[in-house]
Amino acid sequence: MVWWILPLGLFVGAVMGSLGGGGAIITIPLLVYLLGQSPHAATEGSLVIVGISSLIGLLPHARAGRVRWRDGAIFGALGIVGSIVGSTASSTIDGRLLLGLFSILLLVVASLMLRRWRRGRGGGATVYPARSFGAVLLTATGVGLLTGFFGVGGGFAVVPALTLVLGVPITQAIATSLLVISINCVTALASRVTIGLHLDLQVVLPFAVAASVGSVLGGWLTRDARPRTLQLAFACLLLVLAVWIGSQSLLALQV
Repeated sequence: MVWWILPLGLFVGAVMGSLGGGGAIITIPLLVYLLGQSPHAATEGSLVIVGISSLIGLLPHARAGRVRWRDGAIFGALGIVGSIVGSTASSTIDGRLLLGLFSILLLVVASLMLRRWRRGRGGGATVYPARSFGAVLLTATGVGLLTGFFGVGGGFAVVPALTLVLGVPITQAIATSLLVISINCVTALASRVTIGLHLDLQVVLPFAVAASVGSVLGGWLTRDARPRTLQLAFACLLLVLAVWIGSQSLLALQV
């Protein structure tokens, strides 16, 4: 089984490295449908994989001075409550229903990416004015809920949240999001310890190591790639996954 894990981890890491997020969105279906894990085990394993990969990916950004430590720490801390609530709620949901809800999340993310792609917003230097503390709290809590409930890092939501709510420039938002994702993943995992973890470390740890390597390689290989092309390819991948997971969940629920 190990030889399967390594290329899958490299693929997930390459997606994270080239797109600045989205790794967990494809990690969960890979863990469930190709590696045979239960939905709950996959969401918890995803937290470990994404958390480690985010920490590794944070290092080069930190050396380049692109991480807004204060903003990232505040945003991550404000999302802790949401992450704990999401983790607790996830453990009470049937695994088949959890995957069905996850397919809806994929559709939403894919539609948002396609909408952004059609508008040609590939990551410009637009800076938005900072919002009120209430808006920051609401957004951070929402991102925390996504992380805790679905086991996703929330990078697809953190980056626009940092730019639109905190007014962080896009290049710094991508770097700072890795800090936020790490905080959310650690919090979600810690809250699940009291409930009971279903981690298969023989699968999760090699996957996390391979994903970390893939993240570095993905960032290096796509330096000259067009962001809009990558966005379109990833959105199409999400649509395919959403249809597949949704159909499988519906069939399972009817049994």
